[in-house]
Formats: sequence, structure tokens, C-alpha cells
Amino acid sequence: MKIIILGAGQVGSSVAANLCSEANDITVIDHNPDVLRSLQERYDLQTINGTGSHPSVLAKAGANDADMIIAVTNSDETNMVACQVAYTVFRTPTKIARVRNNEYLRTTTLFAQEALPVDVLISPEQIVTEYIERLISFPGALQVLDFADGNVQMVAVKIVEHSALIGKKIAGLAEHLPITDFRIVSIFRGGQAIIPDGDTEIQQEDEVFIIGAPKRIKTILKSIRQKAKPVKRIVIASGGNIGVRLAKLLENKYQVKVIELSTSKSLKAAEELNSAIVLNGDAADEELLIEENIDETDVFCALTNADEANIISCMLAKRLGARKVMALINRAAYVDLVQSDVIDIAISPQQATIGSLLAHIRKGDVVVVHSLRRGAAEAIEAIAHGDKKSSNVVGRTIEEISLPPSTSIGAIVRDGNVIIAHHDTDIASEDHVILLVADKKRVPEVERLFQVGITFL
Repeated sequence: MKIIILGAGQVGSSVAANLCSEANDITVIDHNPDVLRSLQERYDLQTINGTGSHPSVLAKAGANDADMIIAVTNSDETNMVACQVAYTVFRTPTKIARVRNNEYLRTTTLFAQEALPVDVLISPEQIVTEYIERLISFPGALQVLDFADGNVQMVAVKIVEHSALIGKKIAGLAEHLPITDFRIVSIFRGGQAIIPDGDTEIQQEDEVFIIGAPKRIKTILKSIRQKAKPVKRIVIASGGNIGVRLAKLLENKYQVKVIELSTSKSLKAAEELNSAIVLNGDAADEELLIEENIDETDVFCALTNADEANIISCMLAKRLGARKVMALINRAAYVDLVQSDVIDIAISPQQATIGSLLAHIRKGDVVVVHSLRRGAAEAIEAIAHGDKKSSNVVGRTIEEISLPPSTSIGAIVRDGNVIIAHHDTDIASEDHVILLVADKKRVPEVERLFQVGITFL
């Protein structure tokens, strides 16, 4: 696929890195030659120095026969105009734009084909906000992923000391858990993926991926992480876009405090929020945190634009007694370094966003993609089409399907009903199939599985 990416910032660079590894023809446009030079040294792609919304620059990048344009510069206006130019001048089939400002997002008719022809809107702030909200709703989870319009969820949970599951085999879990309609689709142990069977034994420090209906998942998490208490008090370090968005989502369910260093931002946040308390101060100020009873805080979220400030404030909050701390980390290299016993969850905006883009690039009828393990693995929702003659999956049981190594099917959604996958579960046409692909290199094989043969009419 020939793809033009506008913007070589954190999001654009992450998108380019992901797509280059999948044999796509990638061209990146940016006005910073140093950033472009660095990208070209690391990846097999083309770069163009210039303004991505200019027709001449797009033409130089090969827009005449491009399949897709992904506009993710820091300017909403540049992204929207670039999509308009791609549509009007080059008739580019798929146009994706990053739009951050709520003023644009509130207007539902703005992005129609006869107005601003944007096929897919990406709002990283909104994606990250909803991602954090799900993590708070599922105490003990490292990741919470939605499939089939929220009918199915996949969670990652770390098996900590004293967990009731340590030393237990998958086949015997029914004796230790209150429900059985769930499935463990993968276990990551020491950085290596294990596709479990009934004899697989769960060990301390395992990162376990579980799939099931949302209510079932919450019940399982309570059993696995018995010491995880309900969340009541939340402190958000940032009165910026993400901080205020998150506070709005949470203020009616929890006791929420927002700490913002900027006086103007804190005043604006106070105007936008109803029940949340807004404090003008430094989230890394030990006296302020103690004064605000940080030791009684269930979740501390550091969501400023500065990675270092987020890391330091989280470490301080944890030392002072906050039960769980989350830090927004833009630099990918920092994420693995800081997610430890000190910082419980490092949130990467790029990894949270990349899945929204990949779903539009995958072949076969792939409708949802979630990037896992810093991009090394993926969770996919694909729709099965055709019949037994034209499809590699329809009319077959799971044990009859030639799944790639390190790949497992966790659940099927059929007519709105969730079916937990077992070896003898059959797949019907129009089923939504949720898979975990532990080795991303196997994704093309999964795509081919869900492509309908030429005989299907």
C-alpha cells in the first residue's frame, strides 16, 4: 500500500515505524529536515521536506497514485486542508486526519465529503482519555481493550505475589474462580509469549491476557487481584487537554482533584469542570501533595506534556502513599524503563493511537486493532465472510483452522452474543472473531485467513 504521512512528530514517527515493517511504500512529509534525516536513517522510507497541505509537495510525495494520506501534524488546520487537497486534486481514496480541537469535533457535518472530506478522524487526546478511564474502571489491569462495540473486552493483568492463581494449571482454574466463561489467550513470561493450553501453569510475574464479557472480566480481576480496592479518590496532575477531558469523564463517579501549575490553565479548568476540585500548584511539590492527602489517593495520573515531570511527580506520589500511579510518556524509549514497581502504568499516546490507524490499513475485513507490548503484538477483531468453499475460516472449528504460530482466537461475537472460543467452536459467516497475535510478523498471515476467495459471489 502506498501511504503518505504528514508530520514526523511522535505520532507520525510511530505510525511510520509500524507501517514500514509491513512492506508498505511510505513517504513522510515534514518541515524539519533533521527529523526527516533521522527517520530515513532508521527506516526504509522516503522523506519530503515541505508543508504537507501544499499541492506541489503532495505531488512530489506521489499523491497522484497514493492509496492513503495520514495527516498527523501538530496543526488541525494543516491536517484538514491537506485532506481537502488530497481529495480535490488527487482523488486520494482514504484520508485520515488528526484533529485535536473540540470546536471542530463537535460539528458533526463538518467532515462530510461535500465539506471537509476526511474519512477517518483521529483524536489522540480522546483515545488516551478513554484508555485511562477504562484502566481506572478495572483496578489491577495493565491494559483494557474493547472489541465488538464494547461487548467483549481483553485485559492484561500481572500475577503478583500471593495471587490465588500462582502454580495453578489453566485446566483447573474453574476450581479457583467464580466463573468459567472467559479465556486466557496469551501469557507473556520474561518477555516471551506463551499460547497456553490446559497444562500451562501460571507463575508469579506472568502478564496474562484474558478475554470475556465486561462484567465477567471485572469478576475475574477481583479474584486474581484480591487486594485491589475500589477506586474512590483520583488526583490528575495536569489541567491541559487530556487532564480536563479525563476529569470531566470521572468527576461524577469519583472524588477528583486536578493540580495545574499554570494559573490561566487552572482557572480555565475550574470553569469547565463541575464537581472536580482544581488546585493551582506544582504536582511535584511534596508539601502540596501531603496537604492534599496523597496517602489516601487511589489513583494518581500525571498527564502533562513533559515526560520527566510526569515521572518525577508519579515517583513522589507513590513514595508518599498513593496506591496506584500512572504517567503519560511520549518518548517510547522511556516506557519500558519507568513501568515498574514504582510507576504502575506508563501510558504511551502513540501506542494507544496506532491501533486506530492500523484498522484502516489491515487487509481482510479487520475492524479493530489494538497494539500490544510496545507494538510487538496485536489484538485484532476481524469479520468472517463467505462460505466453506471461499473462506479459510467459515464452516470450520477452531482446531481445524491453520492459525499462525503464537496466534490464538479468544472469542466470537455472533448476532450480539459473546461466545468464548474453544477447540470445537465453529465459525459462521459474519462472525466477529477476536484474535491475539503475539508476534506481529504473523499479522499478514492472519489477514490472508480472513480474505474471501474469488469464488465467493
